[in-house]
Amino acid sequence: MLRRLLSDFRWGVLPVPGRVIGIVFFVALFLIPLIMDHPYYLRMFTYANLFVIFAVSWDLLSGYTGQVNFGHALFFGVAGYGSALLHQEFGWQPAQTIPIAVVGATALGVVLCLPALRLRGPYLSLYTLALPIILLGVVISLRDVTGGEYGIRGLPLLAETRTGQYYIALLVMVVSVLIMWKLTDAGSRYVRTGLIFHAIREDEIATRASGINTMRYKILAFAVGGLFAAIAGALYPHIRGTMGPTSLALTTSFLAVIWTVFGGIVSIYGPVVGVYTLYPLVYLSPDIKQLFQRLVAGAPSAPLAGFLRVAQAIIGRPYLILAVIVILVLLFMPEGVAVWVRDKIERRCPRCKLTNIAWRRECRACGASLR
Repeated sequence: MLRRLLSDFRWGVLPVPGRVIGIVFFVALFLIPLIMDHPYYLRMFTYANLFVIFAVSWDLLSGYTGQVNFGHALFFGVAGYGSALLHQEFGWQPAQTIPIAVVGATALGVVLCLPALRLRGPYLSLYTLALPIILLGVVISLRDVTGGEYGIRGLPLLAETRTGQYYIALLVMVVSVLIMWKLTDAGSRYVRTGLIFHAIREDEIATRASGINTMRYKILAFAVGGLFAAIAGALYPHIRGTMGPTSLALTTSFLAVIWTVFGGIVSIYGPVVGVYTLYPLVYLSPDIKQLFQRLVAGAPSAPLAGFLRVAQAIIGRPYLILAVIVILVLLFMPEGVAVWVRDKIERRCPRCKLTNIAWRRECRACGASLR
């Protein structure tokens, strides 16, 4: 067994640059607390781990099956508020509240989204968009229960230290991403859901005509995508210590779309790259803004100071920067940054379909020309 694993690693991982980069990246994530012990930045990466789960779950639902969900924050917010309210009303600890909240949020999301399964295109998107907006209004109106605009405070944390919280979020993220990757892998010999999801996205009518119950698999996609979004949402208040209505805001749903489009939709690793690239821009914008303030104060000339003030004003609006970045990516890298980089460093053999490093002239397996 060990010999087979080593052989698969040698011939299936090491010759493929993208897989090597992915392994090195995940190993580096486990080393971050040993290299960087600043609580502010460690908290940033802890949140990023949760948002990776959230973004990948959106990609599984909307990218792989074509059911564009603009209200994915519904699963995230319901699970977060469910876990927070269970602690507030019954005094239960996270080990009890999180599983119950995840199951409840997934079930509620699937039930509410069942009518959407017969909708397509903009009608589906508008329906899903309305759900978290309605729930947000309910949360704000029930101030005695949910805390209204101020949210719920004083929630127990997952771990006593920042490092402990980081590793819990990281382990959950790695397991969740691996499961979702396996479920969407069209080339898997054991799990066929990935192939069917691809078929539904490309041509649902033809897929149904081939004898596949597309409704069943669309419900499965909603359930699985909602499940992992709910996992991220249920963990969120017990890492933050509070739960507020921003988790149901439109911004939360659209951030998942932005991260996924930036990294590369229908790729699983695209949302991972998108979150770890773009989320620090938003989180670190106050630090960068302070740096520009010091540069403006020490500018040797008035024109340079004016230029730095303009840059400071732009840096102070991180969502404007995100919008510009996404527009540039859509113009020059429409498949996403991660997919664009992968296409530059990898090449698939036209004969045996095996992935090779881009600068090879012949396939490492069948010897076919790659030029």
